[in-house]
Amino acid sequence: MITFIGDFVCKPDVKGRIVLPSLFKKAMSGGEQQCFVVRKDLFEDCLVLVPYDHWLQEVKVLEEKLSAYRQKDRRLKRLMYRSAGEVTLDSNGRFLVPKRLMDMIGIHGEVVLLGVGSSIELWSKQQFEAGDIEGDELGDLAEELLGSDSLDVE
Repeated sequence: MITFIGDFVCKPDVKGRIVLPSLFKKAMSGGEQQCFVVRKDLFEDCLVLVPYDHWLQEVKVLEEKLSAYRQKDRRLKRLMYRSAGEVTLDSNGRFLVPKRLMDMIGIHGEVVLLGVGSSIELWSKQQFEAGDIEGDELGDLAEELLGSDSLDVE
């Protein structure tokens, strides 16, 4: 199972390619995973890089849950596929995100790659820094969402 953690500020090269941080490369099992799908996040103004095999699982869910005979289902499916693209790592560990996706969320200049478990979020550096967690927000969210569970993490 792939687990990406940490955040890294990256500056695209003159051709717009971004180098995948070595920590993320190490997280991929044996380095055989060279292909990702990049898609618009459903709730935030960021992009999400998903290893291709995880994307296939997402597609399976879409195909199983959505009907070709319901208008809203067809619209959601169309929007999901439209806001996605395939990216492949080159021999130097760089990838090129389609410009239309970068423009979709207003990324120009430096980006932040944020490991979020099985995916990597790609943010504009300015927007990422503007969304920093304030004060006790992390603790408040953990208490609200996880506090009633019997799981003790301390």
